Amino acid sequence: MADSCDSDDSKWIFLFFCWLLASISTLGSLFFSEIMQFPPCSLCWYQRIFLFPLVLIFTVSLFPFDKSVVKYALPLAMVGWLVAFYHNLLYSGIIPESVKPCSQGVSCTEKYIELFGFVTIPMLSLLAFSTIIFLLIILKRSVSQ
Repeated sequence: MADSCDSDDSKWIFLFFCWLLASISTLGSLFFSEIMQFPPCSLCWYQRIFLFPLVLIFTVSLFPFDKSVVKYALPLAMVGWLVAFYHNLLYSGIIPESVKPCSQGVSCTEKYIELFGFVTIPMLSLLAFSTIIFLLIILKRSVSQ
């Protein structure tokens, strides 16, 4: 009996870390746009579309623990990751300027911050989505056992 309880606890902890990361990322994006007054580009808006619902999905799935959360959250996180990956390629100049979707309004390659000389807002988004996906895959494997 103790093994199943410990197992359920570890699953809950993985989900809690997903919620925590999604919440911090959401608050961070709102901080950059509302407090620091950095207007979000088109790609940033798309990433927000896939990030913000994760906070609600993870919250509802924590109490009580819902093992089916992965099938709802993982697709959102993966599409968000793809947008963030594309944004990073565009930001770093790997994708040419002529292909960028931000032709009007705020540029998708605008440099607002560079922590430690290389950590940018698009990279923070990519790291957040990557970590959430990693945790969800671990959670999926532990739930299916």
